[in-house]
Amino acid sequence: MEGKKNIVFGFLFLVITASLGPYMVVTLLPDIEKASQGKQKVLSDLQLIVMSEFENTETLEVMTADEIAKANSEAILALNTNLNARITVDTIKGGPHAHGNLEALLNIIVGLMLGLLSIPSLYKQILSWIFIAGTTMHAGMAFLGVFGFSWAGMLLGTGIGPVLILLGLFLMGIATLIGYKKPSSI
Repeated sequence: MEGKKNIVFGFLFLVITASLGPYMVVTLLPDIEKASQGKQKVLSDLQLIVMSEFENTETLEVMTADEIAKANSEAILALNTNLNARITVDTIKGGPHAHGNLEALLNIIVGLMLGLLSIPSLYKQILSWIFIAGTTMHAGMAFLGVFGFSWAGMLLGTGIGPVLILLGLFLMGIATLIGYKKPSSI
């Protein structure tokens, strides 16, 4: 049955890309939480300084320009640390996790549809491989790029994967128009 490989590939790829969710929770969220707590502490201290009209909370004397600058610098660095901690999670969520899940489901649907179309087997094989190659070159390379494989990022940058997915969608639309027949009644 043509399309079977897309269904199998889709489910296996979905397992891989869906597993990025627990990976983020277990390995990356503790760093974000720590950075967020550090940011909150420094910003609270800065807020107290402003509310006390720039008096030193320990000596109750007016703060010097250097002390104010240091407090501001600490706050800026804490904000930056918090933002940097979130970059990896945002990159994974917006890239391989979301696109990978979507393209895995797309392969499953394409596999099911190929079984329903009355078109030549060669066309079904071409459509099948276009979607598998497109998914691998798009979400697959994004997945590898997140884990430090720079060559995958370079391949992703060529745009071959998204072009193959769009080509597959276009050709699948034409194939469905031509080859989808109403099931015969019993």
